[in-house]
Amino acid sequence: MENERHNPAIRVIMMPKDTNARGTIFGGVILSYIDQAAAIEAHRQFNQNFVTKAMNAVEFVAPVHVGDVVSFYSRVIRLGRTSVAVQVDVEAEGFRQGSKQLVRVTEAEVVCVSVDDEGHPVPFRDEQ
Repeated sequence: MENERHNPAIRVIMMPKDTNARGTIFGGVILSYIDQAAAIEAHRQFNQNFVTKAMNAVEFVAPVHVGDVVSFYSRVIRLGRTSVAVQVDVEAEGFRQGSKQLVRVTEAEVVCVSVDDEGHPVPFRDEQ
């Protein structure tokens, strides 16, 4: 089941508390939002409880600055018996030097697993 477009999952403005020593946003803050965006998409598609199993290698191609509005777009790209892979694309909208700039920050594939109340994997669709 592959969606044709990415869904807006999260949009957030980056604040000073999220900066590293170089004055840009910590990569871990972005990773946390990627994780949340994937969970939102998995839950949007399948009303189940999910945990994150894996996140592919994430390469940051542009920095994020304080005041940037960062958008996280998601879509389901693959289904398993108990898992769903979600593509998350990240863009930052900056307002530096009087011009509005939109830059691609990173992307990730996140694998979410459907679990029961005890944390055991459970199928979220009928076997075919």
